[in-house]
Amino acid sequence: MVKEQFTEQLEAYNRWKTDISGQIEAYRNWLEEHDMSSPEDDLRLFETIEALKTDQVTIAVAAEFSRGKTELINAIFFADYQRRLLPSSAGRTTMCPTELFFDEKADAPYIRMLPIETRLEDMSIAEYKQNPDYWTNIELDMSSTDGLVESFQEIVRTKDVAVDKAIRLGLYSEEQHKHKDAPPANVEIPMWRHVLISFPHPMLKQGLVILDTPGLNALGSEPELTMDMLPSAQAVIFILSADTGATKSDMEIWQQHAKIYRENQQTGVITVLNKIDTLWDELQDDAKVAANIDEQCRDTAEMLGVERKDVYPVSAQKGLLAKIKNDVPLLERSGLMALEATLSEDILPAKQEIVRDNIVSKIGSMVKTTKNILGERYKGNKEQLAELREMSGKNADVLMNSMKKLRAEQAVYQKDVENFQTSRQVLKRQLIALSESLSLESMDSLIGKTRESMVDSWTTHGMKGGMKTFFDGAQETMVQVNWQVDKANKIVESIYERFREEHGFTNVKPELFTTSKYTRELNQLYERADQFRNSPVTTMTEQSFVVKKFFVNMVSHARNIFFRANEDAERWAKSAMSPLGRQIKERKQQLEKRLSTMQKVKASREQLGENIQLLEKECAELEQQLRTINSILDGVNAPLPAKVESDHVITGQPAGDQDSQRATA
Repeated sequence: MVKEQFTEQLEAYNRWKTDISGQIEAYRNWLEEHDMSSPEDDLRLFETIEALKTDQVTIAVAAEFSRGKTELINAIFFADYQRRLLPSSAGRTTMCPTELFFDEKADAPYIRMLPIETRLEDMSIAEYKQNPDYWTNIELDMSSTDGLVESFQEIVRTKDVAVDKAIRLGLYSEEQHKHKDAPPANVEIPMWRHVLISFPHPMLKQGLVILDTPGLNALGSEPELTMDMLPSAQAVIFILSADTGATKSDMEIWQQHAKIYRENQQTGVITVLNKIDTLWDELQDDAKVAANIDEQCRDTAEMLGVERKDVYPVSAQKGLLAKIKNDVPLLERSGLMALEATLSEDILPAKQEIVRDNIVSKIGSMVKTTKNILGERYKGNKEQLAELREMSGKNADVLMNSMKKLRAEQAVYQKDVENFQTSRQVLKRQLIALSESLSLESMDSLIGKTRESMVDSWTTHGMKGGMKTFFDGAQETMVQVNWQVDKANKIVESIYERFREEHGFTNVKPELFTTSKYTRELNQLYERADQFRNSPVTTMTEQSFVVKKFFVNMVSHARNIFFRANEDAERWAKSAMSPLGRQIKERKQQLEKRLSTMQKVKASREQLGENIQLLEKECAELEQQLRTINSILDGVNAPLPAKVESDHVITGQPAGDQDSQRATA
């Protein structure tokens, strides 16, 4: 089964993470054992190992109501329970964002539900997650499937509230009630704002996280979903329904909450056309049915601006039924296997590639620096060995001449080291300028002015103008940051280049700083803020609630972008010159060691043989150390394991499209 392949791929990914963590831990221990560790390096290695331990693979499901999101989750991940585990029957649709994962720190599986009234408070969902006291908790009884199903029904509970309360909560839309003669006195809203489900499913234990999102209104009224949760997913499954086609609200979700992630290299978007069983017509032959499904897939692809191969025709309900009844032909016809194959063969390896590239960049460069230092020591020892062997049997004049040359070389090098220190002072001043451009004080000042102008505004237009002014100011600040980063990078490059040319440090290359990730995030946030400003829901919602939402989600997110950029800049400032600095220090120590050895030989010719033996022993030890470091470097740089292969059949499309079906948008 392809689902088993998905599990195998997750297990392979976790084995790889364990192996790479072992290599990093071995390197960390080696540095400590050979007295080459530093507090900064040790912290960097520790943080990388911890990040690998807590790394997760997140798959988000986004769609309008009644498109079959929860049914698809049941079919892919929970069919082993031989029934619908999560509520997905007619009239029992998910009303709030739901996260499924495994909390290994908890004593027992649970459901935690955040009351909808917390939307009125000045706290984000991320902050609420830090304090379980705000949540309603249900412990899950894993011994009873019926008990589990009953417990899961709680997450779709709703309640009727007065329209004015729904407006304050940001959960009222005139669009939904425009067909009625008069506005309703009460409206139905979800009982819960957010739901967390810790469940001991094998794939969730492997680090899989599933995010089930509600429809357009909830996506628009919870910016944190679109600012943080969806962008952090490795895949967003966007679902349309074959029985409705792409409706106006479907297209709004696509344009506002799915399409943008196609621009983010870390997030793949998979488009699913669900409920294709509504197109199964017993009065038509299989070829005609397949042609009809293919035609609707092509129409959908054209509307979304994607290729036909990127639209997956699926019947989640028939796929779930087929798995429960072990009906292989029905499972193949449901199209579910092709979707599962994409998740296991494309999404997981893509996630693994990103993590590996990050480790190679951060840890690989550290190991290379260590290798360069050992190589410098080995080269210095070999040169000194050659000098001492050449002196054997020579007179004192030869020794004095060698010492004279070495002192001259040392003097020149010392002058360059002094110039290096001067250059570092120039860089230090530039880094101070960079730090000031990323200053949170100036960002907080902008936030304070924006809050004041929005609160004091008497009109919705004035309030929305305050939102735009804030983000215009934030983008102008980022332009200044990028200018300062460019200047700092040029100084670093010039320092490294001088030592490459004058002292042959060809293996030492600088790690340059970049804010492209943060610039992209801020630009995407700017677009989100525009959508939030211009949304009819924002216009209808009480002003104080809009201001809260804007600051709790968007402004805090913008501040977090600058905060993370500031932290990264500080880390880079501490490490940018480290590889070159260590190489310079190592060369200086080698010159001093060579001169000291010659002075000892000059004082007593008998020490010549002893020093030759000592250097030969050191060279042998360095050769062994280099072999160890090369082995660690090979482990860090090792290519990823091959994908787990599987055979699967894709139905409802022409045969020529089957091989290309696995490609993601």
